[in-house]
Amino acid sequence: MAGFLSTRAVLTDDDRRRLDLRRGDRVLVAATLADGRRLVATRLALHGLRDDAVVRTPWADVDRGSLDPETRTLTVRWVWGGSEAFVFGSDRPSVRFTQTFRERVQSSVVHATSVPLPGGAQARVALRRDEDGELFTQVVADDGVDLARPEVAALVDAAESDLRGSAGLPV
Repeated sequence: MAGFLSTRAVLTDDDRRRLDLRRGDRVLVAATLADGRRLVATRLALHGLRDDAVVRTPWADVDRGSLDPETRTLTVRWVWGGSEAFVFGSDRPSVRFTQTFRERVQSSVVHATSVPLPGGAQARVALRRDEDGELFTQVVADDGVDLARPEVAALVDAAESDLRGSAGLPV
């Protein structure tokens, strides 16, 4: 119940309308960041609210995140590369939000495997669940890895085929 009350305090009725949640989605936790933006975790997506915009990112598009407890900064790495930092105004919302964030990202990952690549780099092949519950595979590589290089592509393709086959998906 306390989470519901704190969410109410952060989100106005107008904010809730602007989220335009899909059927079956609901707000799990919300927090106001140090810069005044609001960050909202719903069952299906991560939402960033500014006065003039709402940015919605499905959980399957989040590679990972980490919280620096000293600065209360949640750094989110996206599957397409790059990252974004979200600074919370106080400790309590940072911890509560980060716990929900972690749970939602993990819930979108059914299985993942690391693929060692030439030169010591790695790629991760994951079986993930999209917003509609459909399974798909996703490849995320370390920075600087060229997935189109033939020797890299062969290793990643083999791992992806194995993962898809073990899940009963077309190879």
